[in-house]
Amino acid sequence: MTVTTMSVTGAFAAEPIEGKWKTASGETAEIATCGTAYCITLKTGKHAGKQIGKLSGSGASYTGEVTDPDADKTYSGSANVQGKSLNLKGCVLAVLCKSQTWTRM
Repeated sequence: MTVTTMSVTGAFAAEPIEGKWKTASGETAEIATCGTAYCITLKTGKHAGKQIGKLSGSGASYTGEVTDPDADKTYSGSANVQGKSLNLKGCVLAVLCKSQTWTRM
């Protein structure tokens, strides 16, 4: 019985994007499942508790929307996980883009 439970639990391994990340500005953000997507929520700083993104995907590549909490503007976004780094990119009209690299905590 225990062996079956362990194998079933192992089948539900977290996606690489899930977890706590240190943002480029030094705040902590958490990425967790929310429905069929992954929500980005700030955990520290002046915008603590605010959801700043929602991404879909799997493995190393995700797409969706990200919000600049200071400007309160939402952009088309993408994220790629490479080891302990998360490369996050937000674009307006796919031409004007800003990128940040976050580090896994």
